[in-house]
Amino acid sequence: MRIREIVKAFESYKVVEGNYRIWLDKNENPFDVPTEIKEEIFEELKNVPFNRYPHITADPLRERIAEFLGFEKENVIVGNGSDELISLLLKLFEGDHIVISSPTFGMYDFFAKLEGIDLVDVPLDERFKLQNVEDYAENAKAIFICSPNNPTGNTQEGEKIISVLETGAPVILDEAYIEFAEGSNVDLINEYDNLIVLRTFSKAFGLAGIRVGYAVGSEEIINYLLRIKPPFSLNVISMKIAELMLDHYDVIKQNINYIIKERERIYKEFKEYAYPSEANFLLMRLNAYEFLLERGIVVRKLGGRLDGHIRVTIGKKEENDELIKALKEFLEVK
Repeated sequence: MRIREIVKAFESYKVVEGNYRIWLDKNENPFDVPTEIKEEIFEELKNVPFNRYPHITADPLRERIAEFLGFEKENVIVGNGSDELISLLLKLFEGDHIVISSPTFGMYDFFAKLEGIDLVDVPLDERFKLQNVEDYAENAKAIFICSPNNPTGNTQEGEKIISVLETGAPVILDEAYIEFAEGSNVDLINEYDNLIVLRTFSKAFGLAGIRVGYAVGSEEIINYLLRIKPPFSLNVISMKIAELMLDHYDVIKQNINYIIKERERIYKEFKEYAYPSEANFLLMRLNAYEFLLERGIVVRKLGGRLDGHIRVTIGKKEENDELIKALKEFLEVK
């Protein structure tokens, strides 16, 4: 029975395959690493011994991330994607349930079922804002807050996040898309020992293929996470690429600005149907999944409370032009 529940939790992650022209379904960055930076990476990799294990806790990358964010290495842990860190965090804290606010990132539910942990869902309100999650903080293993939220794209108010932190329960703030938003709450780590902030290199940095995520938290929490984390989980190639991309944040920032500009352009075209977003995607109240698929454009089809909605990743201008054209055709015939 438990296996069936786990499989059901993962059903929404079925991958669409086929010879489609435009892929706007996985919130990937449309920009690959520039050739000149790849050449720099390849040169660096020539000096990396592949016959040796990487640093056991990936300290070289931890140090670079800490420097980049203004923290100490002891405040940072890296993982094989942020998914690995979610799994570890659920093993770390005591409690009998986790709290989520749907619609949100499906892996919280998946890992809870995998660990046999009860899940309490306090749905977001009609504006996709947090409601009374504080009421369920007692004996919670963790309270998950995704901001900007996937798949809705909105951020949560800092005052509300502080209100949840004041309960003393472990709060996991998922900021996977924060580079596309106006501000982060990562500095709250200096005030709240119960806060863990998740980040990733998959979105703004355009490194989804190398699978690097990280978490920022108090020295105590990070120390405990390191004790239960399998050694050598991050390979030497991924580690080196992530380190080097931090040296080229000017390029990353250019891409971020491009994506934000394109996001706002698409939003203005369909503001009657699209929700405001601070991520690299838009949630749209349009049942256009099959229509777009027939035209070679893959977006994310949503269900449950968001049945009849699609989530559209922001692509390059030419891809977005085709999306806009196709959606206008859809609106004409629907």
